[in-house]
Amino acid sequence: MKLLFASDSFKGSLSSSKTVELLSKAAKDVFEDVEFSGVSVADGGEGTTDSVIDAMNGEKIYVEVHDPLMNKIKSYYGKFGNKAVIEMAAASGLPLVKQELRNPLNTTTLGTGEMIKDALDKGFTDISIAIGGSATNDGGIGCAKALGVKFLDKDGNEVEGFGRDLDKIVTIDATSIDSRLKDTKITVMCDVTNPLCGENGATYTFGPQKGATKEILPILENGMINYRDLIKKEFNIDADKIQGAGAAGGLGIALKVFLNGEMKSGIDTVLDLIRFDERLEGVDLVVTGEGRTDWQSCFGKVMQGVGNRAKKKNIPAIGLCGSLGKDAEKIFDEGIVSLMTTVDAPMSLDEAIERSEELYYKGAVRMFRFIKAGMSIAK
Repeated sequence: MKLLFASDSFKGSLSSSKTVELLSKAAKDVFEDVEFSGVSVADGGEGTTDSVIDAMNGEKIYVEVHDPLMNKIKSYYGKFGNKAVIEMAAASGLPLVKQELRNPLNTTTLGTGEMIKDALDKGFTDISIAIGGSATNDGGIGCAKALGVKFLDKDGNEVEGFGRDLDKIVTIDATSIDSRLKDTKITVMCDVTNPLCGENGATYTFGPQKGATKEILPILENGMINYRDLIKKEFNIDADKIQGAGAAGGLGIALKVFLNGEMKSGIDTVLDLIRFDERLEGVDLVVTGEGRTDWQSCFGKVMQGVGNRAKKKNIPAIGLCGSLGKDAEKIFDEGIVSLMTTVDAPMSLDEAIERSEELYYKGAVRMFRFIKAGMSIAK
């Protein structure tokens, strides 16, 4: 029997690579004769760069960039071969801004653009960008500015590139954008479908979690409407008709308009990057999982992606998860044939996180013993 381990991380406790380590130990302890391999996986959000580096024996490229508040920080992106993998959150993410300082009027995606520019400087011609977890609502103008796009006010001066600057723009000049971009494949990992403006747009959907108050939201939205109208006027692109335009505070539309980025599912992009389909060859069973499985697991998450890839090759996939929530059984329509939990008794979340390695290993042993029992019945 040949097993493949491909689990998401358990937020706050286990990395994807740690689940592979624990599953490997449990498989050795339960089965007399079993072949297995494992791969780190992420869904295009937090941890994507590290997962791809780990899965593909890539490396980190360290770079100094500006964080959302324009402080200089040292961050990194990933590389393997001629491909670069960038998480916008590593430069422009919400965790980089202290709670009391969160205000999307005052944040910028400039650092994300600086990462992209560094990748171009190093000769990469295939760049994948994960755009979850942003602290920004600047429409991506900071990112585009770092790559040569000029956003000019009524006096012909360049705006700084913060969320508060969107309503000041009267002209967009993309003639000086980095010429290397035209020969570079840009893939945007994005699983949200929100338009740029409106009640389901970038500002009203995601602004509050980034620190936008009821007073700030209309200011941001008016700026975004001005930006949208300029894009329509100067590039003949209707941002409200492009799925994902409002992702990451509007970074989605900037990557589409100025970099000709292709929007793709985050988990599918990651699975393609790590050559997951090739790893399924000869496999009899896939083990995946995540910290909590519920109805949201069917919308661009790791278990859905892994389960459907396995299903296409008629390979059963099972999930070992921290806990199960509302409508968790919906994942059975996505190639997952069974679910087990690591938690083995009533306990608080803090205790489950503190004991995560112990609980995960014991859960893996129970799961593999069930599989072993099934094998005996089959004989």
